[in-house]
Amino acid sequence: MSAGAFDAVLLASFGGPEGQDDVIPFLRNVTRGRGIPDERLEEVAVHYRHFGGVSPINAQNRALKAALETELAARGIDLPVHWGNRNWAPFFADAVRDAHAQGHDRLLAVVTSAYTSYSGVGQYRENFEKALADTGLDGTGSDGTGSNGTVTIDRLREFFDHPGFVTPFIEGLRAAVGAGTANTHVLFTTHSIPDAAAAASGPQYGPGGAYVAQHCAIADVIAAQAAPGVPYSLCYQSRSGDPRTPWLEPDVNDEIRRLAAVGVQRVIVVPIGFVSDHMEVLWDLDTEAAQTAAEVGVDFARVATPGIHPAFVAGLVDLIQERVDAAPADKRAHLTALGPWPDHATVGATVMASTR
Repeated sequence: MSAGAFDAVLLASFGGPEGQDDVIPFLRNVTRGRGIPDERLEEVAVHYRHFGGVSPINAQNRALKAALETELAARGIDLPVHWGNRNWAPFFADAVRDAHAQGHDRLLAVVTSAYTSYSGVGQYRENFEKALADTGLDGTGSDGTGSNGTVTIDRLREFFDHPGFVTPFIEGLRAAVGAGTANTHVLFTTHSIPDAAAAASGPQYGPGGAYVAQHCAIADVIAAQAAPGVPYSLCYQSRSGDPRTPWLEPDVNDEIRRLAAVGVQRVIVVPIGFVSDHMEVLWDLDTEAAQTAAEVGVDFARVATPGIHPAFVAGLVDLIQERVDAAPADKRAHLTALGPWPDHATVGATVMASTR
């Protein structure tokens, strides 16, 4: 099947270290421009060093890339999959350069971020723009070698309320709840971001902007389908940066302590902010939050992230198909009144238009 406006998929993610020697260079990439000394980075590095200096995210993306390739082939969609990262090899510039060398110049990015925020949307756009400029594939030859051609990058819309992303959480929570719900509370968790960044994600959606509104909307859907009648709330994790800067709260550990104080005996954590079980899940939840629960005498269970769940992989390919088909909004799957989220402008389109 022809893929029309696109000739390849770009799996775009955060990246992570793959050995002890990678940890500090990786963290320097993550914090570039903030002037954070290595001794402070080493405080975060302990999380990675606990796991041999290896973040699971790269292996998870390799598995997701393979799963997408299999699903695309099964549907007869002729789109090879390239993979690039923001903070570690393979970097976006490498992925774009490799794609172009193989004759793939109209890329459709699958970004491993389901929600609207600067880090999940605006920063990826900046990353793509920089990758095109650094390779000279923005049509300007800005890498210093003269014009090497033009690559454009589109991306899938935010998929926070797409059935493919939500179904694994519904199944996981339903299984975790089981037959007993007495003295149980469901904690939906996501990555904390600065209050100002949350507000900037869409002030028309109220306090916390689109970022908080999207998480609240999908938590309502998952709770209603998987744990009707069980109390639930949204909390945050993995905050970083200047402690004087207000970030979204409550923190998951503080919330576990609060729930224990009012008699909750069991918490089920559902990490709806994450597509795979990477470091923020393995350390911040499975290690730190689980330890907090043990300290206050609360049973702790954690629902798996989508990973390469068949529904998630199929859902991503559904999202690819809707872009290939240029499907109208009323034909795009979504589970909340906020969706379907709109598409984004093409990166590189202005340069391409000016060179025709």
